[in-house]
Amino acid sequence: MTHRTIDSARRRLALAAAALPAAAMPLPGRAQDAWPSKPVRVIVPWPAGGVVDLVTRSVTDRLAVVFKQPFVVEPRPGANGNIGTEAAARTPADGYTLLTASPATVTQPLLSSTARFKTADFVGVGLIGAPPNVFVVSPTLPVKSVKELVDHARANPGKLSVTNPGVGTSNHLGQELFFSQTKLQMVDVRYPGQPQMIPDLASGQVHFGLLTAGLALPHIREGRIRALALSAPKRWSELPDVPTIAEAGFPDAMFLPWYGLVAPAGTPAPIVRRLSDEILAALANPEVAARLDKMGTQVTPASAGDFDALLRSEIERWSRVIKERNIRAEG
Repeated sequence: MTHRTIDSARRRLALAAAALPAAAMPLPGRAQDAWPSKPVRVIVPWPAGGVVDLVTRSVTDRLAVVFKQPFVVEPRPGANGNIGTEAAARTPADGYTLLTASPATVTQPLLSSTARFKTADFVGVGLIGAPPNVFVVSPTLPVKSVKELVDHARANPGKLSVTNPGVGTSNHLGQELFFSQTKLQMVDVRYPGQPQMIPDLASGQVHFGLLTAGLALPHIREGRIRALALSAPKRWSELPDVPTIAEAGFPDAMFLPWYGLVAPAGTPAPIVRRLSDEILAALANPEVAARLDKMGTQVTPASAGDFDALLRSEIERWSRVIKERNIRAEG
Protein backbone atom coordinates (compact mmCIF):
# COMPACT_ATOMS: atom_id res chain seq x y z
CA MET A 1 0.00 0.00 0.00
CA THR A 2 1.48 3.38 -0.98
CA HIS A 3 1.74 6.38 1.30
CA ARG A 4 -0.84 8.13 -0.90
CA THR A 5 -3.30 5.23 -0.43
CA ILE A 6 -2.74 5.20 3.34
CA ASP A 7 -3.29 8.99 3.56
CA SER A 8 -6.48 8.67 1.53
CA ALA A 9 -7.79 5.92 3.83
CA ARG A 10 -6.93 7.97 6.88
CA ARG A 11 -8.82 10.95 5.49
CA ARG A 12 -11.88 8.79 4.84
CA LEU A 13 -11.71 7.37 8.38
CA ALA A 14 -11.36 10.87 9.84
CA LEU A 15 -14.38 12.10 7.88
CA ALA A 16 -16.42 9.09 8.99
CA ALA A 17 -15.45 9.62 12.63
CA ALA A 18 -16.36 13.31 12.42
CA ALA A 19 -19.76 12.39 11.04
CA LEU A 20 -20.54 9.95 13.84
CA PRO A 21 -21.59 12.49 16.51
CA ALA A 22 -23.92 14.22 14.07
CA ALA A 23 -25.47 10.91 13.04
CA ALA A 24 -25.96 9.99 16.68
CA MET A 25 -27.81 13.22 17.36
CA PRO A 26 -31.62 13.13 16.90
CA LEU A 27 -32.78 15.02 13.84
CA PRO A 28 -34.65 18.26 14.50
CA GLY A 29 -38.29 17.55 15.15
CA ARG A 30 -37.84 13.82 15.73
CA ALA A 31 -38.89 14.04 19.39
CA GLN A 32 -41.84 16.18 18.39
CA ASP A 33 -42.82 13.70 15.67
CA ALA A 34 -43.02 11.03 18.38
CA TRP A 35 -45.38 13.14 20.50
CA PRO A 36 -47.37 11.94 22.33
CA SER A 37 -45.43 8.95 23.59
CA LYS A 38 -47.13 8.99 27.02
CA PRO A 39 -50.41 10.22 28.56
CA VAL A 40 -51.27 13.92 28.29
CA ARG A 41 -52.55 15.64 31.42
CA VAL A 42 -55.35 18.20 31.07
CA ILE A 43 -55.83 20.37 34.15
CA VAL A 44 -59.34 21.72 34.74
CA PRO A 45 -59.21 24.47 37.38
CA TRP A 46 -62.86 23.93 38.36
CA PRO A 47 -64.75 21.14 40.18
CA ALA A 48 -65.20 17.63 38.78
CA GLY A 49 -68.59 17.10 37.19
CA GLY A 50 -69.11 20.80 36.49
CA VAL A 51 -69.72 22.24 33.06
CA VAL A 52 -66.02 23.03 32.40
CA ASP A 53 -65.06 19.47 33.31
CA LEU A 54 -67.76 18.00 31.04
CA VAL A 55 -66.93 20.31 28.12
CA THR A 56 -63.26 19.32 28.42
CA ARG A 57 -64.01 15.59 28.39
CA SER A 58 -66.23 15.91 25.32
CA VAL A 59 -63.11 16.88 23.36
CA THR A 60 -60.34 15.01 25.17
CA ASP A 61 -62.17 11.70 24.76
CA ARG A 62 -61.88 12.21 21.01
CA LEU A 63 -58.23 13.32 21.20
CA ALA A 64 -57.34 10.16 23.12
CA VAL A 65 -58.71 8.06 20.26
CA VAL A 66 -56.90 10.05 17.58
CA PHE A 67 -53.51 10.22 19.31
CA LYS A 68 -53.73 6.71 20.82
CA GLN A 69 -52.72 8.01 24.24
CA PRO A 70 -54.85 8.79 27.31
CA PHE A 71 -55.77 12.44 27.84
CA VAL A 72 -56.15 12.45 31.62
CA VAL A 73 -58.51 15.16 32.85
CA GLU A 74 -57.42 16.39 36.28
CA PRO A 75 -59.82 18.73 38.12
CA ARG A 76 -57.90 21.07 40.45
CA PRO A 77 -60.46 23.61 41.71
CA GLY A 78 -60.01 26.45 44.14
CA ALA A 79 -59.42 30.21 44.45
CA ASN A 80 -61.55 31.15 41.43
CA GLY A 81 -59.57 28.86 39.18
CA ASN A 82 -56.18 30.16 40.32
CA ILE A 83 -54.91 26.94 41.92
CA GLY A 84 -55.17 24.77 38.83
CA THR A 85 -54.08 27.55 36.49
CA GLU A 86 -50.97 28.29 38.55
CA ALA A 87 -50.10 24.58 38.58
CA ALA A 88 -50.38 24.41 34.79
CA ALA A 89 -48.25 27.54 34.35
CA ARG A 90 -45.39 25.87 36.27
CA THR A 91 -45.26 22.71 34.15
CA PRO A 92 -42.72 22.04 31.38
CA ALA A 93 -43.71 23.32 27.95
CA ASP A 94 -43.43 19.90 26.35
CA GLY A 95 -46.98 19.20 25.19
CA TYR A 96 -47.77 16.81 28.03
CA THR A 97 -49.76 19.28 30.14
CA LEU A 98 -52.69 21.34 28.90
CA LEU A 99 -55.12 23.63 30.73
CA THR A 100 -58.78 24.25 30.13
CA ALA A 101 -58.88 28.03 29.97
CA SER A 102 -61.88 30.28 30.54
CA PRO A 103 -62.34 34.04 30.90
CA ALA A 104 -60.90 33.66 34.42
CA THR A 105 -57.54 32.87 32.78
CA VAL A 106 -57.63 36.47 31.56
CA THR A 107 -59.49 38.27 34.33
CA GLN A 108 -57.95 36.81 37.48
CA PRO A 109 -54.51 38.40 36.91
CA LEU A 110 -56.34 41.69 36.28
CA LEU A 111 -58.54 41.41 39.37
CA SER A 112 -56.19 39.89 41.91
CA SER A 113 -52.71 41.04 42.86
CA THR A 114 -52.08 37.62 44.41
CA ALA A 115 -52.58 35.61 41.19
CA ARG A 116 -49.28 33.87 40.46
CA PHE A 117 -49.75 33.56 36.72
CA LYS A 118 -50.24 35.78 33.69
CA THR A 119 -52.29 35.12 30.58
CA ALA A 120 -49.00 35.38 28.67
CA ASP A 121 -47.82 32.23 30.48
CA PHE A 122 -49.98 30.26 28.04
CA VAL A 123 -50.41 29.82 24.31
CA GLY A 124 -53.78 29.12 22.74
CA VAL A 125 -54.32 25.62 21.39
CA GLY A 126 -57.97 25.59 20.43
CA LEU A 127 -61.26 27.21 21.40
CA ILE A 128 -64.06 24.73 22.11
CA GLY A 129 -67.32 26.40 22.98
CA ALA A 130 -69.35 28.43 25.41
CA PRO A 131 -72.51 27.90 27.49
CA PRO A 132 -74.29 31.22 26.93
CA ASN A 133 -75.73 33.36 29.68
CA VAL A 134 -79.28 34.69 29.53
CA PHE A 135 -80.38 38.14 30.70
CA VAL A 136 -83.31 37.55 33.05
CA VAL A 137 -85.60 39.66 35.20
CA SER A 138 -88.13 39.00 37.90
CA PRO A 139 -91.63 38.51 36.45
CA THR A 140 -92.74 41.21 38.91
CA LEU A 141 -90.79 43.78 36.88
CA PRO A 142 -92.92 45.51 34.19
CA VAL A 143 -90.44 44.96 31.33
CA LYS A 144 -90.39 42.48 28.46
CA SER A 145 -87.30 43.58 26.53
CA VAL A 146 -83.78 44.77 27.25
CA LYS A 147 -84.66 48.24 25.98
CA GLU A 148 -87.62 48.39 28.36
CA LEU A 149 -85.32 47.30 31.21
CA VAL A 150 -82.85 50.08 30.40
CA ASP A 151 -85.62 52.68 30.19
CA HIS A 152 -87.19 51.46 33.45
CA ALA A 153 -83.85 51.49 35.28
CA ARG A 154 -83.08 55.01 34.08
CA ALA A 155 -86.53 56.17 35.21
CA ASN A 156 -85.98 54.60 38.65
CA PRO A 157 -82.35 55.31 39.60
CA GLY A 158 -81.08 53.35 42.58
CA LYS A 159 -84.26 51.30 42.92
CA LEU A 160 -83.31 48.16 41.00
CA SER A 161 -80.99 45.41 42.22
CA VAL A 162 -78.82 42.89 40.38
CA THR A 163 -77.68 39.43 41.42
CA ASN A 164 -73.98 38.64 41.72
CA PRO A 165 -72.86 35.00 42.18
CA GLY A 166 -69.25 35.99 42.72
CA VAL A 167 -66.84 38.75 41.70
CA GLY A 168 -65.08 37.80 38.48
CA THR A 169 -67.55 35.08 37.44
CA SER A 170 -68.79 35.19 33.87
CA ASN A 171 -72.22 36.22 35.09
CA HIS A 172 -70.85 39.12 37.10
CA LEU A 173 -68.50 40.33 34.37
CA GLY A 174 -71.21 39.97 31.73
CA GLN A 175 -73.55 42.25 33.63
CA GLU A 176 -70.73 44.70 34.36
CA LEU A 177 -70.01 44.84 30.63
CA PHE A 178 -73.72 45.53 30.06
CA PHE A 179 -73.67 48.31 32.68
CA SER A 180 -70.55 49.73 31.06
CA GLN A 181 -72.37 49.92 27.74
CA THR A 182 -75.65 51.33 29.12
CA LYS A 183 -74.27 53.42 32.02
CA LEU A 184 -76.80 51.84 34.37
CA GLN A 185 -76.31 51.55 38.11
CA MET A 186 -78.03 48.87 40.19
CA VAL A 187 -77.69 47.71 43.78
CA ASP A 188 -75.32 44.72 43.79
CA VAL A 189 -76.60 41.73 45.82
CA ARG A 190 -74.04 38.98 46.49
CA TYR A 191 -74.84 35.26 46.47
CA PRO A 192 -72.70 32.14 47.00
CA GLY A 193 -73.75 30.82 43.59
CA GLN A 194 -76.35 30.95 40.83
CA PRO A 195 -78.87 28.46 42.30
CA GLN A 196 -79.35 30.66 45.36
CA MET A 197 -80.21 33.65 43.16
CA ILE A 198 -83.22 32.09 41.45
CA PRO A 199 -85.78 32.12 44.33
CA ASP A 200 -85.10 35.82 44.98
CA LEU A 201 -85.45 36.65 41.28
CA ALA A 202 -88.71 34.70 41.14
CA SER A 203 -90.14 36.51 44.17
CA GLY A 204 -89.00 39.97 43.11
CA GLN A 205 -86.56 40.50 45.99
CA VAL A 206 -83.97 41.19 43.29
CA HIS A 207 -84.78 42.40 39.83
CA PHE A 208 -82.14 41.53 37.25
CA GLY A 209 -79.36 39.05 36.62
CA LEU A 210 -77.43 36.86 34.23
CA LEU A 211 -77.85 33.10 34.51
CA THR A 212 -76.21 30.23 32.68
CA ALA A 213 -78.77 29.34 30.01
CA GLY A 214 -78.98 25.65 30.90
CA LEU A 215 -79.61 26.44 34.57
CA ALA A 216 -82.18 29.12 33.77
CA LEU A 217 -84.12 27.10 31.18
CA PRO A 218 -86.58 25.18 33.42
CA HIS A 219 -87.33 28.28 35.47
CA ILE A 220 -87.98 30.32 32.32
CA ARG A 221 -90.32 27.63 31.00
CA GLU A 222 -92.19 27.58 34.30
CA GLY A 223 -92.58 31.36 34.24
CA ARG A 224 -90.64 31.84 37.48
CA ILE A 225 -88.21 34.22 35.74
CA ARG A 226 -88.46 36.12 32.45
CA ALA A 227 -85.80 35.87 29.72
CA LEU A 228 -85.02 39.08 27.86
CA ALA A 229 -82.00 38.18 25.73
CA LEU A 230 -79.29 35.60 25.19
CA SER A 231 -75.62 36.56 25.47
CA ALA A 232 -74.53 34.59 22.42
CA PRO A 233 -73.83 35.15 18.72
CA LYS A 234 -76.88 33.14 17.70
CA ARG A 235 -80.22 32.07 19.18
CA TRP A 236 -80.52 28.87 21.19
CA SER A 237 -82.81 26.14 19.91
CA GLU A 238 -84.20 25.61 23.43
CA LEU A 239 -85.33 29.26 23.62
CA PRO A 240 -86.00 30.14 19.99
CA ASP A 241 -88.15 33.18 20.82
CA VAL A 242 -85.48 34.82 22.99
CA PRO A 243 -83.37 37.25 20.92
CA THR A 244 -79.62 37.56 21.16
CA ILE A 245 -78.35 40.62 22.97
CA ALA A 246 -77.30 42.04 19.59
CA GLU A 247 -80.82 41.52 18.22
CA ALA A 248 -82.09 43.26 21.35
CA GLY A 249 -80.10 46.33 20.35
CA PHE A 250 -76.91 45.99 22.43
CA PRO A 251 -74.31 44.17 20.30
CA ASP A 252 -71.32 45.37 22.32
CA ALA A 253 -72.74 43.77 25.48
CA MET A 254 -72.34 40.24 24.09
CA PHE A 255 -70.01 38.12 26.23
CA LEU A 256 -69.54 34.38 26.00
CA PRO A 257 -67.97 32.46 28.91
CA TRP A 258 -65.77 30.55 26.49
CA TYR A 259 -63.75 27.42 27.18
CA GLY A 260 -60.71 26.20 25.31
CA LEU A 261 -57.40 24.38 25.68
CA VAL A 262 -54.14 26.22 26.20
CA ALA A 263 -50.58 25.03 26.75
CA PRO A 264 -47.66 26.53 28.66
CA ALA A 265 -45.94 29.22 26.58
CA GLY A 266 -43.01 27.76 24.68
CA THR A 267 -44.72 24.49 23.82
CA PRO A 268 -43.29 23.42 20.42
CA ALA A 269 -45.31 24.91 17.56
CA PRO A 270 -45.67 21.59 15.69
CA ILE A 271 -47.35 20.03 18.74
CA VAL A 272 -49.66 23.03 19.13
CA ARG A 273 -50.60 22.83 15.44
CA ARG A 274 -51.33 19.11 15.62
CA LEU A 275 -53.52 19.56 18.68
CA SER A 276 -55.28 22.54 17.14
CA ASP A 277 -56.07 20.62 13.95
CA GLU A 278 -57.47 17.66 15.86
CA ILE A 279 -59.58 19.84 18.18
CA LEU A 280 -61.14 21.46 15.11
CA ALA A 281 -61.76 18.02 13.64
CA ALA A 282 -63.32 16.82 16.90
CA LEU A 283 -65.70 19.78 17.03
CA ALA A 284 -66.77 19.02 13.45
CA ASN A 285 -67.75 15.52 14.56
CA PRO A 286 -71.57 15.33 14.91
CA GLU A 287 -71.37 13.18 18.06
CA VAL A 288 -69.08 15.67 19.83
CA ALA A 289 -71.19 18.63 18.72
CA ALA A 290 -74.37 16.89 19.93
CA ARG A 291 -72.75 16.10 23.27
CA LEU A 292 -71.82 19.76 23.75
CA ASP A 293 -75.24 21.00 22.63
CA LYS A 294 -76.93 18.69 25.11
CA MET A 295 -75.15 20.45 27.97
CA GLY A 296 -76.13 23.86 26.58
CA THR A 297 -72.72 24.68 25.12
CA GLN A 298 -72.57 26.39 21.74
CA VAL A 299 -69.67 25.14 19.63
CA THR A 300 -67.33 28.07 18.85
CA PRO A 301 -64.30 26.48 17.17
CA ALA A 302 -61.15 28.52 16.65
CA SER A 303 -57.61 27.56 15.73
CA ALA A 304 -54.59 28.14 17.94
CA GLY A 305 -53.79 31.45 16.22
CA ASP A 306 -57.35 32.72 16.41
CA PHE A 307 -57.59 31.69 20.06
CA ASP A 308 -54.40 33.64 20.81
CA ALA A 309 -55.96 36.68 19.15
CA LEU A 310 -59.08 36.23 21.31
CA LEU A 311 -56.98 36.07 24.48
CA ARG A 312 -55.27 39.35 23.56
CA SER A 313 -58.56 41.07 22.79
CA GLU A 314 -60.06 39.79 26.06
CA ILE A 315 -57.17 41.28 28.04
CA GLU A 316 -57.82 44.66 26.42
CA ARG A 317 -61.58 44.51 26.92
CA TRP A 318 -61.59 43.38 30.54
CA SER A 319 -58.80 45.73 31.56
CA ARG A 320 -61.01 48.58 30.41
CA VAL A 321 -64.23 47.28 32.02
CA ILE A 322 -62.55 46.40 35.34
CA LYS A 323 -60.98 49.85 35.57
CA GLU A 324 -64.12 51.70 34.48
CA ARG A 325 -66.41 49.76 36.83
CA ASN A 326 -63.86 49.73 39.67
CA ILE A 327 -64.12 45.95 40.13
CA ARG A 328 -61.98 44.41 42.86
CA ALA A 329 -61.43 40.75 43.74
CA GLU A 330 -62.94 39.50 46.96
CA GLY A 331 -60.75 38.44 49.86
